[in-house]
Amino acid sequence: MGDRGMDEQVGEHFGRVPYYTIIDTETGTVNPVSNTSEHAGGHGYPAEILGNMGIEVMICGGLGRRAIQMFEQMGIMVFVGARGTVRDAVESFQNGRLEAATDKNACAQHTFRGEGIGTGHGHGHGHECGSGHGHEHR
Repeated sequence: MGDRGMDEQVGEHFGRVPYYTIIDTETGTVNPVSNTSEHAGGHGYPAEILGNMGIEVMICGGLGRRAIQMFEQMGIMVFVGARGTVRDAVESFQNGRLEAATDKNACAQHTFRGEGIGTGHGHGHGHECGSGHGHEHR
């Protein structure tokens, strides 16, 4: 949600979070990056922006089918189920507690501008759709 790096909370609205936390696992560098996508009043989609930064893996709470497809087209693997702080999300990923994003665990209801990106409102699926921070894993 903000620029506090590993101590920041994972946001509820994936496309609308103010920051993505980028982690370079080779160097250990943690870099919060402003969300400049059109979902935050800028230009482009999160998958394009993160893909152009060389991100290889994106961890989030959940996202829609269209967003999953866009990340796949950019060659970015997506894992869902992240909760708590960025540190918690990375630990869950490293311990194999997050699922690879698929059509089956994508959010289908409450799309943003019809693009299939979940709005983050819990809607009875047992998860919240739409939270996320981008993370680079090499």
